[in-house]
Amino acid sequence: MARTKKTKPAKSTTPAKPEDILLEPFDEALSNRYLAYALSTITSRALPDVRDGLKPVHRRILYAMRQMKLNASGSFKKSAKVVGEVMGNFHPHGDQAIYDAMVRLVQDFSVRVPLVDGQGNFGNIDGDNAAAMRYTESRLTEAAQLLLNGIDEDTVDFRETYDGEDNEPVVLPAAFPNLLANGATGIAVGMATSIPPHNVAELIDASLHLIKTPNARTQTLLNYVKGPDFPTGGVCVEDAASMQEAYETGRGGFRVRARWEREDLGRGKYQIVITEIPFQVQKSKLIEKIADLIQTKKMQAVADVRDESAEDIRLILEPRSGNVDPAALMESVFKLTDLESRFSLNLNVLDATGAPRVMGLRDVLQAYLDHRKEVLVRGAKFRLEKIARRLEILDGFLIAYLNLDEVIRIIRYEDEPKAQMMKTFKLSDIQAEAILNMRLRALRKLEEMAIKTEHKDLKKEQKTLRALLKSDDAQWAKISDQLREVRKVFDPKSDLGRRRTQIADAPDIDDIDLEILVEKEPVTAVISEKGWVRTMRGHVEDRKAIKYKDGDGEGFVIHAQTTDKLMLFATNGKFYSLDVAMLPGGRGHGEPIRLMVDMGNDDAITAAFVYQGMRKFIVASSSGHGFIVAEQDCLSNTRKGKQVLNVPAGAEAAVCRPAPSKMDAAHMIAVVGDNKKFLVFPAAELPEMSRGKGVVLQKFQKGGLSDAKVFSRKDGLTWTDRSGRIQTVEGWKPYLGKRAQAGRIAPKGFPTSKSFGPDQE
Repeated sequence: MARTKKTKPAKSTTPAKPEDILLEPFDEALSNRYLAYALSTITSRALPDVRDGLKPVHRRILYAMRQMKLNASGSFKKSAKVVGEVMGNFHPHGDQAIYDAMVRLVQDFSVRVPLVDGQGNFGNIDGDNAAAMRYTESRLTEAAQLLLNGIDEDTVDFRETYDGEDNEPVVLPAAFPNLLANGATGIAVGMATSIPPHNVAELIDASLHLIKTPNARTQTLLNYVKGPDFPTGGVCVEDAASMQEAYETGRGGFRVRARWEREDLGRGKYQIVITEIPFQVQKSKLIEKIADLIQTKKMQAVADVRDESAEDIRLILEPRSGNVDPAALMESVFKLTDLESRFSLNLNVLDATGAPRVMGLRDVLQAYLDHRKEVLVRGAKFRLEKIARRLEILDGFLIAYLNLDEVIRIIRYEDEPKAQMMKTFKLSDIQAEAILNMRLRALRKLEEMAIKTEHKDLKKEQKTLRALLKSDDAQWAKISDQLREVRKVFDPKSDLGRRRTQIADAPDIDDIDLEILVEKEPVTAVISEKGWVRTMRGHVEDRKAIKYKDGDGEGFVIHAQTTDKLMLFATNGKFYSLDVAMLPGGRGHGEPIRLMVDMGNDDAITAAFVYQGMRKFIVASSSGHGFIVAEQDCLSNTRKGKQVLNVPAGAEAAVCRPAPSKMDAAHMIAVVGDNKKFLVFPAAELPEMSRGKGVVLQKFQKGGLSDAKVFSRKDGLTWTDRSGRIQTVEGWKPYLGKRAQAGRIAPKGFPTSKSFGPDQE
């Protein structure tokens, strides 16, 4: 057969019409399209609806499974079939994204009330993934059916699906407050949501109280809603005041700890058994972290960790010594690991109009109750319409029974029996059609009696529904009855309804005795000029023997014990605290301090010392402002540090030197500026503060403050010269003046570094 020559399709020569070209500035076009994308992400992906607590993908999964008749009492079907149904009919996104969303609805460690019943491998708390969708099977749970009940009774609005071939619900009827029951997390464009799960029975009790008392305060509702109820249990140790503020504003957080107990091994030995871990913490990664801390000797109180978990969690921590207090040991473990985590609360949801809002607990429950009222009213109206249609047909049947012979005659002999019946008995078209479609067996006497009974019952129901629609109180009473009925499914005595997370106060152990938890050893803390920190064994006397990275050099060399705290004062005016035992050791160059504390790249360490607790310090900035601060007011317990000295713009913290714990009239303060001006004034003129900018120590026309020092008249003023020798200044009195004066040129022999040198212990 001869080959045919392929020809390329001709290019269109039709020019674009002027009306098809849209002239628009690029930045405006980009802004409009990005805004459309942002709104789509917020409303269609990330934020749940306050009424049913679901995102579109979850709502579509549940509705599709209902359409497939995968009821809780029915059989399972392959998850792949469910995913295909959802993707093809309702959710035009990737199959894996849909399956991942469905898997989460199955996992009883991810959601407080599972909405999908799974059969097969759906992952575990260790972080293992679920099996492929072709291997697993699923169906709805009883709780999911409660969310869907009444959806065919015009209780909610429907909209067209993405292809316009079908309809999908905008929201589900939701027989229980699923938003707070299962919680939600999501990140949109410019906003996010984070809602912890709660106990359904407690939420229903709070809702019932809100129905009785519409003006109930959040504080009262918290008598019913004790706090979050995570599926993995644990202990919530957030204080009551913080929880109340979080639930009132819709923003806050909750500290959650693992549940543990002491297991006696005899002969004075014991082990810690962890039976519940915080929500969304992977057990395998948690064990790896603990093992790494033990190996690097950053958790010296713990000798070993083992996983003896089967169906229930059982992690074993072996203490290094039986003399260590279990509570103190666990406090140190909580501080270093994810056995204590913080779950944030950000009640950012879509309200009934589809607009994103941050709501408090009361607002969320009220929005849910308003939704249930709308569902009730729409369902009642739908039922009334059905009753009216049925009564119309029954009225026609009763007329037919009263005139049975005439009806039979008309059907047998008339050419247009329908029209004749409508004319003779004044029937409607629907009634006449129903009579003509009636089976002969329905002409029995028993059928007539059944129709009369049904007619009577429907009339009674119609009267009740009309009264319900007229009375607001009757509607709320009906909603209360429905909630009480649903509460039986989540009975607190049942496994599904029992509270799993304990609400408790944190143990009153503010300062852990590190001398018990950490073996006390002498070390040398070394901080380089570029901010690398490490410890060396023993107290190193020969500083020249300490090696640094190329281009780096000595910053601070401090003799300490492993039980000490290292205090750092940075140029941003913040104090940072580090446990010496937690600092990196070994033969390397250590680690950057910025990995351990939140310090900016432009900030540097001004002073470093071992925390003693009873001392005082003079702190000052290069702008010449400063004050006296107590050492205990400088202690920080977080990575962010503690802001003590407020540094003016363009300046930096320049001075942090120890001062006597008790100062009197015999104590003086010497200051020197970059201009080498020298000033001495009484220490009484400098106030003691816990935080602030301070007062002016010395005024400058050019430059700023270089150094400051507290000394006593008896001991005299000293400084360290270039060769490291201590020089005592006898003639400092000519420099005596008032605070905030400019001073005079420094005495002869004062170091060109314009510094008094290192402090002498």
